[in-house]
Amino acid sequence: MSRSSEAGSASSPVTADDVGLAVRLAVGILRDAPAEAWGGKAGSLEGDCWETVEHLANDLLYYAVQLGPQFPPLDTHVPFALNRKRPDGPAVFVFAERDAGPAGLLQVLEACGALLVAMVRTAPPQVRAHHAAGVSDPEGFAALALQETLVHMHDLAEGFGLAWTPPEALCSRVLGRLFPEAPGGADPWLTLLWATGRAELPGHPRLTAWRSDSTPQS
Repeated sequence: MSRSSEAGSASSPVTADDVGLAVRLAVGILRDAPAEAWGGKAGSLEGDCWETVEHLANDLLYYAVQLGPQFPPLDTHVPFALNRKRPDGPAVFVFAERDAGPAGLLQVLEACGALLVAMVRTAPPQVRAHHAAGVSDPEGFAALALQETLVHMHDLAEGFGLAWTPPEALCSRVLGRLFPEAPGGADPWLTLLWATGRAELPGHPRLTAWRSDSTPQS
């Protein structure tokens, strides 16, 4: 996947359109995933590729529902019941039907992404809602969605043996919103992988622990 200028300027805020673009690019790549590889590990993650896409879809839906109540809770998430398929698996509140196959799973991913796009686009900018990375605004949830989509696609691309290089502008905006202390001057995609513990950066060892900051910026 070549870099694209469709996302616009790297200095502009993260938007609903950015989320929509990232999900479209991800689904376009995943449609070419080998059918036999969905049960294989997603890069360095413990879970397989199916579970990772299901987790990503849940992330997008999770961000959308936090913005839904008239008065979102600030000390915990909106109390959807969470479940796990396996003891060490990710906590999720929706599962994709296995019988629908990868095509159905990608529809679930698209649908969850579309719900978040709609919520980010329509929620007033002064709305605040809970997230473990900091009480956030709609733009912050959009940035978190970009982080999850871009970085988990890196994991999935490794698992499937596919190429994935997202638009530079998307990476730059994620870094600016969620990782303002990240070193500058290097390739934004490599820097985002470094900031999320997935790569080394020249002059900076690979991180063994990391945390994004979704609190609103002045």
